[in-house]
Amino acid sequence: MARTVPSRAEDAMRARQSRTPLADALDAQRINRLAHFDVPGHKGGRMNPELPEYFGKLCMSLDVNSMKPLDNLGHPVSVIKDAQELAAEAFGADNAFFMVNGTTSAVQTMIWATCGRGDKIILPRNVHRSAINALVVNGAVPVYINPGRNARLGIPLGMGVADVKRAIKDHPDAKAILVNNPTYYGICSNLVEIVRLAHAAGMLVLADEAHGTHFYFHDELPISAMAAGCDMAAASLHKTGGSLTQSSILLTRRPVNPDYVRQVITLTQSTSASYLLLSSLDIARRSLYFKGRAMYQKTMEFADYARDEINDLGGYHAFGPELVDGDAAFAFDRTKLSVHTRDIGLAGIEVYDHLRDDYGIQIEFGDIGNLLAILSAGDRMMDVERLISALAEIERLHARSAAGLFDHEYIDPVIAMAPQDAFYAKKRRVPMEDSTGLVAGEFVMSYPPGIPIVAPGERITPDILEHILFAKEKGCFMTGTEDMNLDYIQVVC
Repeated sequence: MARTVPSRAEDAMRARQSRTPLADALDAQRINRLAHFDVPGHKGGRMNPELPEYFGKLCMSLDVNSMKPLDNLGHPVSVIKDAQELAAEAFGADNAFFMVNGTTSAVQTMIWATCGRGDKIILPRNVHRSAINALVVNGAVPVYINPGRNARLGIPLGMGVADVKRAIKDHPDAKAILVNNPTYYGICSNLVEIVRLAHAAGMLVLADEAHGTHFYFHDELPISAMAAGCDMAAASLHKTGGSLTQSSILLTRRPVNPDYVRQVITLTQSTSASYLLLSSLDIARRSLYFKGRAMYQKTMEFADYARDEINDLGGYHAFGPELVDGDAAFAFDRTKLSVHTRDIGLAGIEVYDHLRDDYGIQIEFGDIGNLLAILSAGDRMMDVERLISALAEIERLHARSAAGLFDHEYIDPVIAMAPQDAFYAKKRRVPMEDSTGLVAGEFVMSYPPGIPIVAPGERITPDILEHILFAKEKGCFMTGTEDMNLDYIQVVC
């Protein structure tokens, strides 16, 4: 095969992408022996020697506050600006914004930058809580599309194109459509077609890519939001891109106004941004640009191998590309190791607990019928084999009849009022068991994945109540209610 000779433009881009302007500037301030009379007060750890003993001296010396040589995240004009421009180039966007409040803040920024009070936004109901929280804060009104469902697995899929068309036709005044790319289980919608339909109707497309950072760096993975023509995308680099926890990137394309987006970001993002998080984004971007394809090739090979081995065990179903149907399951993220557990008579959270407590294996989450293990190039084959062996042993020791297990993860919501109206309405506290038929004034969800079982403004149906009580009984980590024990729920009076 003839060797491809890089063009001058490609050489120039590689030279640019080899830089880490923010990380370099941070390291430069570390070695210039400044006398610090600014925050943070630990002064490199000297105030509390236990911190450098625990985190290391280098980490403490890099934990500094904004100063002129290090730029300012709220109004970047030098090294942060340069680092963000390199990130935009690497991800194929017009603009990139570093986020230190997690992808939660990036998702909320997308919604706040496109919708105001009373404006409609079309979105799948199986969104992360952060999206509905954004509606609670700014008063935008959701137009929910019920996702497709896989009957055997009981999991929600993506949005069907016909459902998107119907929502656009019924709500032509909607400002935007939000799409999961992918879902927690690795399912992708037909993003290119959704973008085409939305843009033809004058709507923007926002992508929650909390679990899709890797789509930008391997051509055998589902299409990324920017490549599909989305207007904004929130990408969790800390989840699958190798940066530090809580660091994320918000990507935008024209016609979105980047200066207005920056103003929206500053409404809620910390004015004391962590330079540890910021520099990790700079370093991770460079690594992804040069090594991303090889890293995600290795990840896919790990996941493909694990799926085959787990399915050979006979009881579990490690699902994958066979789910693709060209519509609500338009594509599948092969790096995801999602495993259906109900056929061995165990809820996903029960297998999760066995793995953690009996075998010293921590996975991402277990819900009422499935578990998810996040794989990366940082894993080792011996650890993958350890997971497979533990699953085999759990099946041998604990498998039982599936009778009585809850068989679906998603329930169509019954909308009674807007999330903001319900959250701030006059409410009363009732026992959870007595809440059927009432309108929720707060969230109930298992975390992870953080997708509400019921959200403010939705009616609590018998199916929803059964789901909540089953998840609680099986040991899912339940959040969202004022009552920490989830014995009571706030409902609208």
